Amino acid sequence: MVTLVLPRLVGLTDTSRRAASVTARNVAALHSVYWLLLVSGFVEPLLYLLSIGVGVGAMVGDLTLAGGRVVSYAAFVAPAMLASSAMTGALAETTFNFFGKFKYMRLYDGVIATPVRPVEIALGELGWAMLRGTTYSAAFLGVMVAMGLTDVGRALLALPAAVLVGFAFGALGMAVSTFMRGWQDFDLVGSAQFTLFLFSGTFVPAETYPVVLRWLVEATPLYRAVHLLRGVTLDTADATWLLDVAYLLVVLVGGVAVTSRRMARLLYR
Repeated sequence: MVTLVLPRLVGLTDTSRRAASVTARNVAALHSVYWLLLVSGFVEPLLYLLSIGVGVGAMVGDLTLAGGRVVSYAAFVAPAMLASSAMTGALAETTFNFFGKFKYMRLYDGVIATPVRPVEIALGELGWAMLRGTTYSAAFLGVMVAMGLTDVGRALLALPAAVLVGFAFGALGMAVSTFMRGWQDFDLVGSAQFTLFLFSGTFVPAETYPVVLRWLVEATPLYRAVHLLRGVTLDTADATWLLDVAYLLVVLVGGVAVTSRRMARLLYR
């Protein structure tokens, strides 16, 4: 039994260590100006919350959720901004920055000369992206608690859910980046990201859309993220949160698998 299990555990430990070394390389390469980019990624969803959630919310008034609970418009919008913040932070690292290191800096051409494998590069870059995404999520949850849009207990439960959202979008972003031919292709990524932001139950309940459009909305990854975080922060989660978690896990695993296969094909040719 030991001879069967121990080699697998050792292999898993080696993979984790090598992936962590990729993450550590990114931390060591930080420059002071980079922190301005980190701050900007947090400020944007905060401004949306203040302008639309609070400003427009003063005219909209309260909303009645599907279960009959009445909440303020700001409390309705805030979890969507949290999901958007997690998505934005993860995608920023795993699209533009990842593509630049992969295509133009040729960083990974040198990395694969070491024992590090493409899947470990993908995991390491994903771990680095989540350091950024988790920072955004924790700061935004602090703002939500300070504004009375959720309580401390629900915020603590929402943080791991937001981390899962970031992991899923980070893996998705890396997978898409391996198919990009140049910087111009990222215009499509930006358009898709903005479309998801507008049509994922962010500012209005999905139930207000026509039936066919509602089905399309509910099939998007950002809607599943918004639905999960809204249920946690407003304490309205039901059995459907299992579908949200399963959906995001599938996106995460699929994204890492596609990224590692694509990187192996491109780096070893």
